[in-house]
Amino acid sequence: MIGSKIFNIIDIRNKYYNDLVMTTEVRTTEAAFLLNISTGRLRILLQQNRVVGAYKFERFWMIPLNSRGVPEITSGRRGPQGTWNKAERTGNTFVHVLRKTIDYNRDNKTSHPAIAVKVGGKKDYCHALKINGPCQIVYQPHQPNNSQAGGARLWIEVEPQHIVERIYFSDGDYGPPPEVTQQRQKKKEKSKKSSQKKCLRKSKKKS
Repeated sequence: MIGSKIFNIIDIRNKYYNDLVMTTEVRTTEAAFLLNISTGRLRILLQQNRVVGAYKFERFWMIPLNSRGVPEITSGRRGPQGTWNKAERTGNTFVHVLRKTIDYNRDNKTSHPAIAVKVGGKKDYCHALKINGPCQIVYQPHQPNNSQAGGARLWIEVEPQHIVERIYFSDGDYGPPPEVTQQRQKKKEKSKKSSQKKCLRKSKKKS
């Protein structure tokens, strides 16, 4: 009896995702979720006619799924290769709040995105989130999550079958938040200094 109950719970959790993947067409929100990109980015791809087989039905975009259960995106003529998801989602979504960005926005009257969303190796930033399904809040005061939540000790974790819709302020600031930019700059400076030290050591050895 216990075993059957466990399987029933798993079936219920996976039902929505399986139904989503088994359908032949989805709308914009579901397609963005499957691709692990924002709806805004997907709309740009739709405007560029890069979503294979997409068409408008009344006011809504209808987007077909390929054999892997995700929308097919054609490569662009210029720029780097797209980082959207090309296969079925398997990893959990990790969400954490950027406290320093909240303080920065308050002090500087800005509206940088203060929510970090990570799926696999890809991280994105947004102003708000809509989680369509259950999730859990994890708190590890002495074990920060460095691998998935940017060193956060408190984060939200969502299983892959549940849609996490990213929302952006129409009048908000975009791009990486200030604290992320600062962290990247520090890493660059640190690597630059270490490379300079290595060069000095090599030159000393030669002399």
